[in-house]
Amino acid sequence: MLVLSRQRDESIMIGDNIVVTIVDIRGDKVRLGINAPSEIPVHRQEVYEAIQRENLRASRLEPGDTQDIGKFANRGASRPGGDKPR
Repeated sequence: MLVLSRQRDESIMIGDNIVVTIVDIRGDKVRLGINAPSEIPVHRQEVYEAIQRENLRASRLEPGDTQDIGKFANRGASRPGGDKPR
């Protein structure tokens, strides 16, 4: 692990297009500003781990787990003026 020291308003470059800036330091908390291209997801670690767990759970669905989805997808399709694109 690379460990760097930075002060408030100083930045760290990751590659050519990600900038991590120290925005504020209060006691034992550091606020970071992250500027990255929109195609690069940036999450707190606990959020990233929750997404990974949910993706794994979803990938383990059995065919019978989704048998009722069609009932909900077709609701309103037969209504006049329903959810048709205009």
